[in-house]
Amino acid sequence: NFGWVFAGPYLSSMLGDLGAEVIKVETRSRIDSMRLSPDNLDRDPDRDPWFHSGVRNQLSVTMDMAKPQAIPVLKDLIKVSDVVVENFSPRVMSTHGLDYDNLIRVKPDIIMISLPAAGQYGPLRDAQTYGPSLTGLAGVDNMVGYYGERVLGLQQAYADINSSLHGAFAVLAALHYRKRTGKGQHIDMAQMEAVISIAGEAVLEYTMNGRVLGTLGNRHPTMCPHNNYRCKGEDKWVSIAVQTEEEWKSFCQAIGNPPWTKDEKFADAYSRLRNQEELDGLVSEWTINYDYYEITDLLQRAGVAAAPCLDTEGRFFDPHLQARQTYMEVEHPATGVDWVANSAWRLSENPTEIHHRSPMLGEHNSYVLKDLLHMTDEEIAQLESEKVIY
Repeated sequence: NFGWVFAGPYLSSMLGDLGAEVIKVETRSRIDSMRLSPDNLDRDPDRDPWFHSGVRNQLSVTMDMAKPQAIPVLKDLIKVSDVVVENFSPRVMSTHGLDYDNLIRVKPDIIMISLPAAGQYGPLRDAQTYGPSLTGLAGVDNMVGYYGERVLGLQQAYADINSSLHGAFAVLAALHYRKRTGKGQHIDMAQMEAVISIAGEAVLEYTMNGRVLGTLGNRHPTMCPHNNYRCKGEDKWVSIAVQTEEEWKSFCQAIGNPPWTKDEKFADAYSRLRNQEELDGLVSEWTINYDYYEITDLLQRAGVAAAPCLDTEGRFFDPHLQARQTYMEVEHPATGVDWVANSAWRLSENPTEIHHRSPMLGEHNSYVLKDLLHMTDEEIAQLESEKVIY
């Protein structure tokens, strides 16, 4: 794993969840910014909460690929590997002689996945981005914001997570293909295209009707009520979505059929959409009196879609997520006990698990260099003195 920040590293963590031995190649000369996120108040690369969560089930070797002496060592590592992961712009790996054309000379059946912003070719091939800018480039940010107000955008690195999921699937497909044919391959996965793939409704709306979808907030083009409504407690909200006339009747009955539910302004879906500002206010007057779990249980029993809008604290203490052990306690030498999100996969015959907490910087140099690559102490010492191993 040569990856930086989140797309490449998180993809690698998912492969680690499934049992792969993953080695993260990094260096103190240019520390992965994931180790020094804004939440890392100590600025200690071994104590970053984002890194602890996203880079689990990996080992760490410190090798500065910017130094020519590192390249033969890294190629030796690739010789004993199955997959190479990187999410740089296309020029980076080729600059260091570690692009796919060079790697197949070292290991002909290697599988390499590259996750640049815009792919290996095309006018934007050299674009350098982070996740938040990618969702703008992919046209998704333009749909996020309250109706009639300025575009807010996702304001988080959704593109990284999304690309990781696409990438992990592609790697598994390539491994399956190699098992059948003996051939490796290069996976060119543009992160912006992975984001575009989630915007199918907007694409169809434009190609079929010539309309550009704008901001709707938490509302829906055809469903009403469809919003997040304030509940009892500080900043507590519940999400409610009514899709059909039958669900509307069930919703009205569940909340006690107050007089306003019989108003002609809310008699059908079209009328409710025309008067949704008023309707949202009336629904909120009801929800504010109840806990979001009470509302969720009541409406779901009535056949109406509803769910609590959980904040960070709510996620940790949600009874369903606790029952599924969505978060696990992981002991880390730099921070003590961390709560880390478990794999979302539950395989009956090959259980996924966090079998190794996030690595300390260069923690596994000895294992990788001596045990895997059979380097001598003298060779290692020489590279350390030249700050190749650093």
